[in-house]
Amino acid sequence: MITKVNARHVLGYRNGRHVLLDDACVVYRNATIEFVGRDYQGAFDAELDLGESLITPGLIDLDALTDIDHLLLDSWADPELGKGYQWSEDYFRSRRADVFTAGERQQIREYALIQLVLHGITTYVPIASEVHSEWAETFDELAGMAETSSRLGLRGYLGPAYRAGVNVVLQCGERSVLFDDGQGAAGFADAVAFLDHVRGLADPLVEGVLLPCRIETLGLELLKATAQLSAERNVLVRLHSLQGLLERRLIMDEHGVTPLELIDQVGLLNGRLLIPHATYTDRNPAVHGEDRGDLARLADSGASIVHCPLTSLRYGSTLDSFAAYKAAGINIALGTDSFPPDLIRGIDAGVQLAKILAGDTGAGDVAGYFDAATLGGARALRRPDLGRLEPGAQADMVAFSLDDVRDGVRDDPFRTLLLNGTARQAVLSVVAGRTIMRDGEIDGVDLGFWRRRGQELFDKMRSAYSLRDASRRTSGELFPPVYAREER
Repeated sequence: MITKVNARHVLGYRNGRHVLLDDACVVYRNATIEFVGRDYQGAFDAELDLGESLITPGLIDLDALTDIDHLLLDSWADPELGKGYQWSEDYFRSRRADVFTAGERQQIREYALIQLVLHGITTYVPIASEVHSEWAETFDELAGMAETSSRLGLRGYLGPAYRAGVNVVLQCGERSVLFDDGQGAAGFADAVAFLDHVRGLADPLVEGVLLPCRIETLGLELLKATAQLSAERNVLVRLHSLQGLLERRLIMDEHGVTPLELIDQVGLLNGRLLIPHATYTDRNPAVHGEDRGDLARLADSGASIVHCPLTSLRYGSTLDSFAAYKAAGINIALGTDSFPPDLIRGIDAGVQLAKILAGDTGAGDVAGYFDAATLGGARALRRPDLGRLEPGAQADMVAFSLDDVRDGVRDDPFRTLLLNGTARQAVLSVVAGRTIMRDGEIDGVDLGFWRRRGQELFDKMRSAYSLRDASRRTSGELFPPVYAREER
């Protein structure tokens, strides 16, 4: 089937770069793009006119929240109150348990994946909190998620998260990591089994990858095993690292090297590696405040970083800086990492932070950030057929409406969308030629049900924090409201 989609603006791809086309169209046959431009003269079976809209390549989110929103709760606390959001030592040793049933976990996944579709994400790598699980993700959990993802039509790079340790608050009040090597081995076995499972599925929308948890929770042997498996299977690894001073201290205390040095020593620092955040390299003011070689090391390795500007901003940090990492030759992709999975808001936050860091309004690299959300993500995934609208590429695209009076006046459609809009303006999402969302609707999905069910699951998650808190505070004490609530 040949489909022709028209719009006021189309972001095409010419001579190795994105280029903006006005009054243009995208034509695709089944899963593959055949034409991008103006004055198409060929035949087609279906035509869609989107009017005052901007068509772009499908957005690629390499740190996509597939969980119930927790940043809403845990991004406000001071360090002392924030300890209550971690496992207590007692909970780790004798009381750990799943908050949700297996069925509820699948509902959480579906709720989150629906959110990705509604926000214009077409390709994703998942991230979920393990704080409300008995340990980490299981084979069965990810197998179910793969089925849901494929049913919704998303392109997913999936694998169960695994770890040998967990961040805890010790009885003395200090934060540390406690280990259970048996759990680490079981999780790694699930990851291997899932790679085999995905191979058997032979689903072009599901690819198996290795998704270990935070670097400080893995241990040396599990890191080495991950590197070896990645090399043997030629699969990608995403490793949360270089994201905080506590992580840096724990790694240096345990291994005597920095997190980046450890990644290199165990054999993970190569073109198969994706590093979410990567904010605490040596040039970060809280580390050394100057580049002592970390950026060159990253660039030379071929590894990609996954910049999550909106989440970093909300937790009080930022990448210092996007321009420096880009100039060093590091491939930069983007992630959301929290709710909402809105890469438009994320790009806007990153652009404005870049201006502040540089002290220069000219440092707002809108094109660079949008390249990261498309071309950078595709490069990290080793998929040159994604992230661009050109003949031969996958028919993955998203369209954002620009026709609401609240969008304001328009000069450049990208600046208008970033400054005045959000990803909620997505009106069309297509993956491999299949329309998975149109005008905010998803076939077979009752959004009213999921709004109610999502709130119920969130309320259950929120109340369970008290069980893990060393001081056993109530959820009201752990998460005080902005204003005191008047009693009824």
